[in-house]
Amino acid sequence: MTTLLVRDLGLQPYTEVWQAMQEFTSARNTDTPDELWCLQHQPVLTLGQAGKIEHVLNPGAIPVIQVDRGGQVTYHGPGQLVCYLLIDLRRRGLGPRQLVTQIEEALIRLLALYKVNAANRADAPGVYVDGAKIASLGLRIRRGCSFHGLSLNVDMDLSPFNTINPCGYAGLAVTQLKHFVPDIQLDVVKKQLIDILQQQLAYAVLLPLDKHLLYDN
Repeated sequence: MTTLLVRDLGLQPYTEVWQAMQEFTSARNTDTPDELWCLQHQPVLTLGQAGKIEHVLNPGAIPVIQVDRGGQVTYHGPGQLVCYLLIDLRRRGLGPRQLVTQIEEALIRLLALYKVNAANRADAPGVYVDGAKIASLGLRIRRGCSFHGLSLNVDMDLSPFNTINPCGYAGLAVTQLKHFVPDIQLDVVKKQLIDILQQQLAYAVLLPLDKHLLYDN
């Protein structure tokens, strides 16, 4: 099946979307189309399965949620583009490492559109510009299917990253696309990234759906 259903969910609380991803993955079958959920989150710190609480330094009023993705601690907030990839990896003939590589390549291609020279790192998943992290990745694979995904810093308040060791690295610099393109618009970036992910993951059909978390599984 080479159709990718895309949902533009707007600004959402983290827990409700996380639970919806889990429910979708538990309910899907071999005929369920893959989906891409694009959204922003209300401020939240998430700690991955291997995450160490000592990397959460001073969260203040920002909630900290232990979640089931890979990776350490990261921050989500308005102005950051989040894309969750709900993909049947067995059907696509992809392994987890291949999916990570494809996501990183899509982000690098996107940033190149803005003449931003980005790269991945073998020792730390994500995408970096001059050593500063601009995009994070964290996935969970269950029943051969992925959920969670990527977050790209577009035009946001970066100060909450100072309350953590981003991705478990003390002193890791964090940047965003606005630093390189002052008039950047998140909605434009979102459309570009959706198109690039479609190409990178070789989906023949891209089908936008409504904004609601409604499923017919």
